[in-house]
Amino acid sequence: MVPVSTRRHLPEAPYLAAATGRKPAQIPVWFMRQAGRSLPEYRALRAKNTMMQACFDPELICEITLQPIRRHGVDAAILFSDIVVPLRGAGVDVDIVPDVGPVIASPVRTAADVAAIRALDPQRVAAVGEAVGLLVDALGEVPLIGFAGAPFTLASYLVEGGPSKNHERTKAMMLADPTTWHSLMETLAGVTLEFLRVQLDAGVDAIQLFDSWAGTLSLADYRTHVLPHSARVFAALADYGVPMTHFGVGTAELLGAMGQAGASVVGVDWRTSLADAAARVEPGKALQGNLDPVVLLAGWPVVEQAARAVVDDGRRAVDAGAAGHIFNLGHGVLPATDPGVLTDLVALVHSL
Repeated sequence: MVPVSTRRHLPEAPYLAAATGRKPAQIPVWFMRQAGRSLPEYRALRAKNTMMQACFDPELICEITLQPIRRHGVDAAILFSDIVVPLRGAGVDVDIVPDVGPVIASPVRTAADVAAIRALDPQRVAAVGEAVGLLVDALGEVPLIGFAGAPFTLASYLVEGGPSKNHERTKAMMLADPTTWHSLMETLAGVTLEFLRVQLDAGVDAIQLFDSWAGTLSLADYRTHVLPHSARVFAALADYGVPMTHFGVGTAELLGAMGQAGASVVGVDWRTSLADAAARVEPGKALQGNLDPVVLLAGWPVVEQAARAVVDDGRRAVDAGAAGHIFNLGHGVLPATDPGVLTDLVALVHSL
């Protein structure tokens, strides 16, 4: 563990201030998938490398992570990686197929399949730690967010064998075979935990846990079958003393429970107002979000109006008990987004 006393000290970083309940000098803004297909410089690099190759090349990880910092002037960098990278480190045969997403060669369907998943070998993801070291040196006063996929979202890819609309096999295992399900979730919580430890030990300033598919669950099923495993991850990492964010899509009914998992920041998608989210999440948590990514395709007058509304909503959320507001999208930047709109959006939010 990197001791708190030897971590980067960035007292003026607006992102870290808002995430820890302090008053930032400006409204902090960063974007999920800010390093990605909306940037021509990213596409030029990816034309020469597969996604998995890029995720295991420290210099490429560093360069891609830095691209939106240079272009947009956002208040935080997020490590370029993919949520299935730690599965590779646990011996799972997974690839990221263009225009499809993660594909698992041998889906996990039985107790024996679960038993075959190994613990994460940190050496197999050493490139990620090396990239973090490069980034900490390169970013100056800009904080670096590490991330991982939450156990439920990883489980969904493993059980379905790839992306799924209804997650039917996953939910069927969860409901019909809870013993195998909880064994799988315990294993994946360990994988997630160790992957985040690699990043934290290398020096990331904050972490975000993506539970991308948790919104497919009822609140009761989330509390019984998912929450304990996500909470284990946050509890094990609390001693690092860094801001921790919990984010999912379509999670309006789950926001209170997700806040109870132990993160200091709760991400909100565009379907729920920040003020409503503040009423659902216990006081003292910061909120992150929540401009609809599609708004960025609707022309600048629409973007400006919607962004101002999000900022106003964030202020109402703080008045209602939220510890702070970090401006973000309600999900990732869409590939068709004009990078110039993102740059202008950052400048607008900072001016407010």
